[in-house]
Amino acid sequence: MAFVPAPGYQPAYNPTLPYHRPIPGSLSVGMSIYIQGVASEHMKRFFVNFEVGQGPEADIAFHFNPRFDGWDKVVLNTRQNGNWGNEEKKRSMPFSKGAAFELVFMVLADHYKVVVNGNPFYEFGHRIPLQMVTHLHVDGDLQLQSINFIGGQPAPNQVPMPNPVYPTMEGPPTFNPPVPFNGRLQGGLTARRTIIVKGYVPPTAKSFVINFKVGSSGDLALHINPRLNEGTVVRNSFLNGLWGAEERKVSYNPFGPGLFFDLSIRCGMDRFKVYANGQHIFDFSHRLSAFQRVDMVEIQGDVTLSYVQI
Repeated sequence: MAFVPAPGYQPAYNPTLPYHRPIPGSLSVGMSIYIQGVASEHMKRFFVNFEVGQGPEADIAFHFNPRFDGWDKVVLNTRQNGNWGNEEKKRSMPFSKGAAFELVFMVLADHYKVVVNGNPFYEFGHRIPLQMVTHLHVDGDLQLQSINFIGGQPAPNQVPMPNPVYPTMEGPPTFNPPVPFNGRLQGGLTARRTIIVKGYVPPTAKSFVINFKVGSSGDLALHINPRLNEGTVVRNSFLNGLWGAEERKVSYNPFGPGLFFDLSIRCGMDRFKVYANGQHIFDFSHRLSAFQRVDMVEIQGDVTLSYVQI
């Protein structure tokens, strides 16, 4: 069952290294690039380059280069016409060898804002106009889980799907929201609407929940409950004061202690379809036929959120 991303959300899952691909729609203000991966146990360095073109001599608008070399630091720079500019350094290492990480580049009008594992790390001013940046290049001592371009436009050569098939994201994105999270679905839940939840499961986590709720009654059209202590993902409904029958079977369980996840929950006419890290994990048939009454998304429990769009 193929994963089809919603417009404005362009993910690549488990990409191989070196990763060197065009940025969908090119770089623009308001775009965020999420990189989830694992640093090598023997990591010495890796880099993320925002490049003007793709050739070996291409200008580099932003070079982000963590280095484990005895004086652990992150080096930041540009390269124009084959010449490196003035290095900026931060003698602080936000990455740990062998540990999962989430690295976010937020593109603002006058600088890139770098966030690592939810913590602001650095702001690097534009030296080359961001509109000239066309490619993202990642390589080094790491393993990539996913790269997501959020807020940009699909690439010109990407063939659009017919409108009835396209999933949609209608609400504004929320970055690093606190837990518990309570988000309102403006206009209620509609068919083809996609809810995106990106987060991290702490090493000591036991359980968390994602609820699709009818605010006026407290009914839950869909209750998703990853239970780390049981190694299961429980789904259910809560209607008219009663829990329904639990469902537990999944094609695979993406939730584990110390792991990041990227969840896409899509509402169809007869069921929810849920994907994690680009893979389909389960369907949940509607038990609340008037699913349009769902107007809230709740997230509670042992989870750290980095991005939610409803």
